[in-house]
Amino acid sequence: MNTKTIVTTLSFLFSALLTAGAFTADSAGEPGRSSGGKNPLNNVYFGEQHLHTQNSPDAYAMGTRNTTDDAYNFCKGKAVKKNTSGEMVQKKTPYDWCAVTDHAEYFGVLPQLSDPKSDLITKHKDNEIIKLILSGDPKKGDEAFAKIAVGLTTNKPDWVFNDPDILKSSWQKHIDVTNKHNDPGKFTTLIAFEWTSIPNNQNLHRNVFFRGDKGPAAQFSAFDSDRPEDLWTYLKVQRDAGLDTFSISHNGNLSNGLMYAPRNSNGTPINARYARLRAENELATEIIQTKGQSDTNPALSPNDEFAGFEKQYAHLIGTNPPVVGRVSYSYVREALINGVGYQEYLGANPFKYGIVAGADAHTGFSDNEEFNYTGVHGNLDMTAKVRLSGAGTTAGESAINFGTPGATGVWAPENTRGEIFDAIKRKETFGTSGPLIRLRFFGGWNYPKNLDKDKSFVKKAYKGGVPMGQDLPVKPENSKAPTFAVWALKDPDSGNLDRVQIIKGWYQNGYPQKKIYDVSWSDNRKVDAKTGKLPPVGNTVDVKHASYTNSIGDTQLSAVWTDPDFDPALHAVYNVRVLEIPTPRWTTCDAKALGIEPPAGVDATIQERAWSSPIWYTPDPKLVKQAPAYPHLHQIFN
Repeated sequence: MNTKTIVTTLSFLFSALLTAGAFTADSAGEPGRSSGGKNPLNNVYFGEQHLHTQNSPDAYAMGTRNTTDDAYNFCKGKAVKKNTSGEMVQKKTPYDWCAVTDHAEYFGVLPQLSDPKSDLITKHKDNEIIKLILSGDPKKGDEAFAKIAVGLTTNKPDWVFNDPDILKSSWQKHIDVTNKHNDPGKFTTLIAFEWTSIPNNQNLHRNVFFRGDKGPAAQFSAFDSDRPEDLWTYLKVQRDAGLDTFSISHNGNLSNGLMYAPRNSNGTPINARYARLRAENELATEIIQTKGQSDTNPALSPNDEFAGFEKQYAHLIGTNPPVVGRVSYSYVREALINGVGYQEYLGANPFKYGIVAGADAHTGFSDNEEFNYTGVHGNLDMTAKVRLSGAGTTAGESAINFGTPGATGVWAPENTRGEIFDAIKRKETFGTSGPLIRLRFFGGWNYPKNLDKDKSFVKKAYKGGVPMGQDLPVKPENSKAPTFAVWALKDPDSGNLDRVQIIKGWYQNGYPQKKIYDVSWSDNRKVDAKTGKLPPVGNTVDVKHASYTNSIGDTQLSAVWTDPDFDPALHAVYNVRVLEIPTPRWTTCDAKALGIEPPAGVDATIQERAWSSPIWYTPDPKLVKQAPAYPHLHQIFN
């Protein structure tokens, strides 16, 4: 064992003791999980906010027969049999919480096809979709999925699968199973469903969550309305009825520029009322899932050397031949920056999002571990051989272009339904590309330079500022610029950390601006004086053996950083990105298992990462010199 490995191992062991709560209550709250009682400084709890079972019609059409019970048991860390491959699958590291979010459209109807005596078969056995599904042929199952998708994209439901009595009964059974698996303090479940609006194949999906043990009598589906504004009305009605609820928007990368558009569903430019309505009902957004990341795109961030991460899936869902969607207004970073522009000009920010990540797996299994991936679309990618065969899967997209599920971390006092829900609601969350990286991010005005090394780091950070997801306190007269404290700890089952970056966005003269700052990094590297860039961390991956070593990178990184370019007159938004060292992608792991070369067209190695929820700065109105017009925010679609 070399010196580097010894040092990093000792560092990680020390961090692990902190994580386990072996120190004082003050420091136990720094990194994360605590086993007992409420922690006023919060613990980190990892979980899944976007998962499908056989109750989703597309999942059932693709061969999935695993149930809501299976999904929760898998997230708990239990071994569960995967019906498509027959193998027993199990997470190496269990989750703390899970929300199963099956599609509201045709919710739980198709599983009746598993009962030969059900009315769905006896009365409608000649239905074209039913015949395709019952054939058992994966290709015909994909064809059935495509036909189901047509009903969604045209908003024309098939009456055979849209019986309101069956839908309500299936929904109540889902609530009952979800409540059965909720175990306060040990494992949390959230009652939830997916609203699946996809007009003309443009993804506007949202997940809807409820705080307590009672859900509404009926879900709101895209067949009721495919307009987000109508979903928000439904949410307000539920809150007025005593059910606390909110929604989370899905992967915007497949929305064709509609997810974060400057217009409402009628094509009218956003106004203050719309901005407030959206901010009240849509509290977070999904930054990565199996269909790729929605952080940013090289076309939007040409100076970001890490912008091309997991962007192979680019076409609109259900288009065959594939149609590539619009990049503008499809990515989170752009939306966050445009949001502060709206805050300046309208007095309200429609995109004031917390950050989460998830699976969108249609198998019942959130297998976020790169080395433990078993596919996300039923029969279509059920084994390594099938996944790497090059055969088309959903809507003609190759299985190799899907990534592993992301994971969501929430900072909460304890692992209970109310606390997990409230943590997401106040946006003290972060998303990862899969690994369970621990991430803290605070903002204030007078943090000391060595705060991240203080044994009372978290206590003082909360007292002197705000955590991720909040607005900076009012600027004191004696402060020139905000100061941010960030801390990250590696997943013990993944790669060491390469660097920590703070991404700043702001509006100036009516146009968006952005800059990426490296604030902490491993291996004592030096920033290039000519380019201003930090050299790459290196790469230890042995592609042939799908292995790597943690002889580079650090187990944890931290920093206290003051914005060197701060202008008190400009609205701004800050968030953190943490990068790991390179590790093997799941396709490389599958190739090694099969004894073949990794597939062309996707990277053999990847740099996994985590993204924090933002911290926002709003200037004193007296300081703002508003531009005479805001040409960027009122762009007209071509």
